[in-house]
Amino acid sequence: MESRMLLSAGQRALVRESWRRVSGSPVEHGLVLFTRLFDLDPDLLPLFQYNCKQFASPQECLSTPEFLDHIRKVMLVIDAAVNNLENLSCLEEYLCNLGKKHQAVGVKVESFSTVGESLLYMLEKCLGTAFSPDVQEAWSKLYGAVVEAMRRGWETLPEGD
Repeated sequence: MESRMLLSAGQRALVRESWRRVSGSPVEHGLVLFTRLFDLDPDLLPLFQYNCKQFASPQECLSTPEFLDHIRKVMLVIDAAVNNLENLSCLEEYLCNLGKKHQAVGVKVESFSTVGESLLYMLEKCLGTAFSPDVQEAWSKLYGAVVEAMRRGWETLPEGD
C-alpha cells in the first residue's frame, strides 16, 4: 500500500488541505457522513447496536453517546490516513485488523462503496466550492487504498466466521 504511487504530490496536498478544513469539527462532519450513509442504505442501521438496543430510526442512533464515539473513531482513522499519506503502509496491520472487526459485526465488503460515497458527500457539503473534481479524485484514491487494506482483513478469515 505505497501511497506515493497512489497519489501524486499534488493530490496529497489537496487531501491535506481539504482535511485541514474539515477535521476541526470531526463529530459535526461525521454526522453528515453517517446521516448520508443511512439515507443511502438504511439496512446498515441494525449493525449499530449498543447495550443490545435496536434503533428505531437513524436519528435515534446518531444521537447516542456510543455512536458519537464511533464517529470520532472513524474520523480518527481518516485523520491517520491523511497524516500518513507519505507512508500508508505503516497503517496496513491496523487497517487489516479493522477490516476483521467490521467483518465480525456483520459488515459486508460491498458496504464500503456506500461509505465512500458518503465520505465524498460529506466532503462536498463541508468544503463547498473547494470540493473540485481533483479533490474528489484524490480522496477517492486515498479511500480506495484504505478499503483495500481493510479488505485484506476479510481475506484472513475463513468464510462463515
